[in-house]
Amino acid sequence: MTSVAREGGLARPGPLARVRRRSASGERPLPAGRQLLLQGICLFIAFTVLFPVLWILSLSLDPRGLSRPDGLNLIPPGVTLDAYAQVLERPTSNPVSFFELARNSFLVAASTAIISVGIGVTAAYAFSRLDFRGREVLMIAILGVLMLPAVATIAPLFILLTRVQIGDFVLGRTLGGVVMAVVSGALPFAIWNLKGYLDTIPKDLEEAAAVDGASRNQSFLRVILPLATPALAVTAFLGFIAGWTEFYFSVIFLSDPGQFTLALALNGMVGQYATQTPWSMFSAFAIMFALPVSLVYLFLQKYIIGGLAVGGVKG
Repeated sequence: MTSVAREGGLARPGPLARVRRRSASGERPLPAGRQLLLQGICLFIAFTVLFPVLWILSLSLDPRGLSRPDGLNLIPPGVTLDAYAQVLERPTSNPVSFFELARNSFLVAASTAIISVGIGVTAAYAFSRLDFRGREVLMIAILGVLMLPAVATIAPLFILLTRVQIGDFVLGRTLGGVVMAVVSGALPFAIWNLKGYLDTIPKDLEEAAAVDGASRNQSFLRVILPLATPALAVTAFLGFIAGWTEFYFSVIFLSDPGQFTLALALNGMVGQYATQTPWSMFSAFAIMFALPVSLVYLFLQKYIIGGLAVGGVKG
């Protein structure tokens, strides 16, 4: 048997040549049994992840208005979008629409992402490139704050922010106070994550820019920031999630229904009168609550994957 087969006048590698080439590259195909086992495990994991989502989606389309689920029915007896229309108009007993709640949540999420990334990247650059007195102590202090759970900081932050008053304006009772509280927890992570990524960027690039006449600020803006786009995307995305799903600070700080967020409204559906809320409305609200975060992830997917693969490796 020859190692090259001819078909239609063109040389085509034969089976022996393909085996030799595969052996030379070090690649060996998995046995059929192992392939089936691995594929079966992957399918099982995908099923366990997707099944709850499909079930919630099915409940949101159920027209019966059940007070509790009656079974694992992925195909409801009749499909309707009435639950989504009710959620959009008035999801809770408060006179606030879904879009007003979504606006408040977006303000908190976007502000958290922008502030944490803006301050975090400058601080991370200082820790990564500059050598100043107290650098190690400050890094350990930031790490200590990062280890604190969010619940432990609610009381001191509430007391501190409610002392900021200008007339009838009380910072601790506004969305701005919630943003500052959330940023206080997101900023230490942003600094550490971005510092780890900036450490992987060679300093030779900044030295070359300095030779060309660029100042340190110009090197930071035109060299470092473009190269750190994946890490910035990851940090911004995680900050957005922290602000979008934030609940602890909102439930303590906010008392005006006009400033409530989606997380507060969703929690209101499972409160004292949870049995009076149809599961179709609760499921529709949950789907619409999770949809914006999923869209943001799809938009920043390529940057997030690159940032997670490289960021935080060096400290």
